[in-house]
Amino acid sequence: MTAPKKILALFPGQGSQKVGMGKDLYDTHSWAKDIFTRADQILGFSLSNLCFNGPLEQLTATEVVQPAILTVSTLYFQAFRERLETEAQIVAAAGHSLGEYSALVAAGAITFEDAVLLVHKRGKYMQEAVPAGEGKMMAVLGKEISEIEEALAGLEGVQIANINAPGQIVVSGTAAGVNELKSRMPNAKLIELNVSAPFHCDLMAPAAARLNVDLDALEIKLCAFPIFANVHARAVTEPEDVRQALKDQVCGRVRWTECMQNAITQTSPDLAVEFGAGNVLGGMLKRINRELKCCGPDLPHELERYPS
Repeated sequence: MTAPKKILALFPGQGSQKVGMGKDLYDTHSWAKDIFTRADQILGFSLSNLCFNGPLEQLTATEVVQPAILTVSTLYFQAFRERLETEAQIVAAAGHSLGEYSALVAAGAITFEDAVLLVHKRGKYMQEAVPAGEGKMMAVLGKEISEIEEALAGLEGVQIANINAPGQIVVSGTAAGVNELKSRMPNAKLIELNVSAPFHCDLMAPAAARLNVDLDALEIKLCAFPIFANVHARAVTEPEDVRQALKDQVCGRVRWTECMQNAITQTSPDLAVEFGAGNVLGGMLKRINRELKCCGPDLPHELERYPS
């Protein structure tokens, strides 16, 4: 099978989960069973059962869904590498929030075992940082960053959390602050997100402090390919640069639009591949760059279109 010369690997974050994810590979590959078994043993509960059978409410719990998505992304990436027989085609990667850890596992910077336990803790820390009901996240659609920043002026406790694509921006903060922002933007299309905590804002500082202890103890190796980090949208490969980016990411803004723009400009990929159970990032990429096609990980027919 021929393959694209340059592939941009994309790894999704929370919100990409669905019951049944990963079971196709678990049923057909012994190494996939081994990866799920290792995750179950490390976590001390049956992640595989929750992924395959749900219920969705339990799978969506932050401390469960983070290792679940990382595990499934790792499976899809491994299957893709086997089909290509080499990882040389991967010229860069990026992961949306949690997905940055999946990207680092794919790049060989962090072991799967370390990562699956770390993101389980990360989810737990984030969930415990803000009491239930005290925080919110809200998507603001069809507005420029400058318009949102103007509405946020003088408003305490709310920040831009995610710049996902042009016209698709997420704010995060206190419930009271988000509600006040709604009143300040009566003509905007606003969608409150069904999330368990207000991620990527200053309210996550207690989670960041706890996670920093774990990150300081984490062994990180040189990345096999550059990872475009959420918090500053620059490529990182060196262990200490990776560590700092992960520390800053918990409270920092997810600059996804800039990550994609920089990755495309600097590495000129032929194709983007999303290693997850859905196509969330592919949808964002269409809004950022219409020329670069994004496919899922199981694409023999797509790959055959690209001569080596």
